[in-house]
Amino acid sequence: MIVTEPLVYEGAEGTFEGTVSWDTAQTVPQPGVMIAPTFNGQSDFETQKAELLAALGYVGFAIDIYGQGKRATTPEEASTLMAVLNNDRALLLKHMQLATKTIRQLPQVDENNVAAIGFCFGGKCVLDLARSGADIRAVVSFHGIYDPPPSVGAEAIGAAVLVLHGWEDPLSPREQTVALADELTRHKADWQIHMFGHTAHAFTNPQAQAKEAGMFFNPLSAERGWGMMRDFLRSQFA
Repeated sequence: MIVTEPLVYEGAEGTFEGTVSWDTAQTVPQPGVMIAPTFNGQSDFETQKAELLAALGYVGFAIDIYGQGKRATTPEEASTLMAVLNNDRALLLKHMQLATKTIRQLPQVDENNVAAIGFCFGGKCVLDLARSGADIRAVVSFHGIYDPPPSVGAEAIGAAVLVLHGWEDPLSPREQTVALADELTRHKADWQIHMFGHTAHAFTNPQAQAKEAGMFFNPLSAERGWGMMRDFLRSQFA
């Protein structure tokens, strides 16, 4: 049976609240996968992904990137919350590092098998975690944002990286996608970038219907991307 529970966790930067999902039929610790949220903050969208990961045999942790009670109800609120971390990438990384520490401490999780996936702004979050040289197995970015942080990260990226990208994504244009590939190569990452044609930003979100703004749901790309993520994670966990 899949169980989902809220999880409040604390660090030097404050109190955070996410959700954890796991299959109670599992009798030994399983790999843990963090889910970094869109710019709205932790929501039912990420919790549903945690439950899907639990159905695959993992422990899904839908993390809180902004802080307990900080959730956006409008795009304007989301942009304001996101701007704080966009303008302080060191703080963003601290929030990701706290989430990583937290998932390793869960009794359901095999601390040696941890990965992270992220959607939209969450894609930037998991890429920054990989850039830091974090000791995790893998990260997967779904229609993420690719600009690197101003500070220099680890010389070598140890986590395997999978980037799932809509070719028509206006928030991550082609030159940024190529720059990301060059960056990952310089830092010796085991990386893959998969491009989906006729696909723009937010392609995994059924609520995204703003074609004029380049943000719309593409069910075929969403299904293909999830399958690629599933196979990728399976290959990375020992």
